[in-house]
Amino acid sequence: MSRKGTYRSQLSNSLMLQYLVAMIVFVVGFVGFVLVGWRVCNSITWHGDELLYRPLQWVREYILLVGGLCLISGWAVITYFFFRKPLRYLDEVIAAAEQLAQPTDAAIVLPPAMQNVEDELNLVRQQALRDAQAAREAEQRKNDLVVYLAHDLKTPLTSVIGYLTLLRDEPQLSDALRCRYTGIALDKAERLEDLINEFFDITRFNLTHLELETSPVDLTRMLQQVASEFAPQFAEKQLTCRLDLPRSLVYDCDPDKLARVFDNLLRNAFYYSFPGTAVEITARQEKGEIALSFTNEGKTIPAEKLERIFEQFFRLDAARTSQTGGAGLGLAIAREIVELHGGRIRAHSADNRITFDILLPGNAQP
Repeated sequence: MSRKGTYRSQLSNSLMLQYLVAMIVFVVGFVGFVLVGWRVCNSITWHGDELLYRPLQWVREYILLVGGLCLISGWAVITYFFFRKPLRYLDEVIAAAEQLAQPTDAAIVLPPAMQNVEDELNLVRQQALRDAQAAREAEQRKNDLVVYLAHDLKTPLTSVIGYLTLLRDEPQLSDALRCRYTGIALDKAERLEDLINEFFDITRFNLTHLELETSPVDLTRMLQQVASEFAPQFAEKQLTCRLDLPRSLVYDCDPDKLARVFDNLLRNAFYYSFPGTAVEITARQEKGEIALSFTNEGKTIPAEKLERIFEQFFRLDAARTSQTGGAGLGLAIAREIVELHGGRIRAHSADNRITFDILLPGNAQP
């Protein structure tokens, strides 16, 4: 039976039980009242000129009619009261639903007979409050990030314009100095491109929904290729990449999106690794799942930040710099892609080591 059917059955049984109890109490009370009244009336000597004599005499003569009318009237009143109860419950549920539209810290209170519905609505209210708070925090982080990005755009753009102006206005520059200025301008232009791409990431993440286009892919070769693409960047920080992969790991997935997950994790490792350390990538099959692991040596991530690391626009470094980190979307996008594949991604950090584990459902093809 569905939860809705269960609640309906419980409420119906509760109302029926209350109705039966009310009817029994009424009948027993009425019979008791009649018996007590009969005994009291018989214990008194009545005279024809007394005020109550004639009404009581009439009741005595028509006792069955009077008793039947009283019983029918009582039954009608009690039945009407209980027929009205579901409508009152409906009014209270409507009022509670209106309260959910603008949830507050005040708990929703319903009659005892609707305790299960009250608990359910309060759970929904608490979840709505959490979602609203998370949305406000995400919006604030995004707004802060846009401000930071807009500010950061000025620095490389100013440098590019400055060095290109020098190259234009100083024709007598030596070849070495000209080459140096050109290299600096190129570096700043590439940084400017990265910042613009971050703006596009923010827009795409908010306006699009990811959909998978799956095909069989050798994850071993994909990981090797992605790692080789990062070799020049890793060389800048004297980082090495160690691969512990099976000879072949063919898996049905969306290759472009899964490659983006690996790219984001390696980019994250590059930003937050100690210079001269190793980044380790492992892959294996275990218990009907494919387990992938990305580990790097870097500053231990505090537990409170580790819990939020997959949130949109969340950055590990509180003070954004123009040279490190991205828009705070890489790990959020990675989690969405992994979950679309039916898998899950987790982060661990201890003893200056950071590990991201990905578990994908199903076995790889031989």
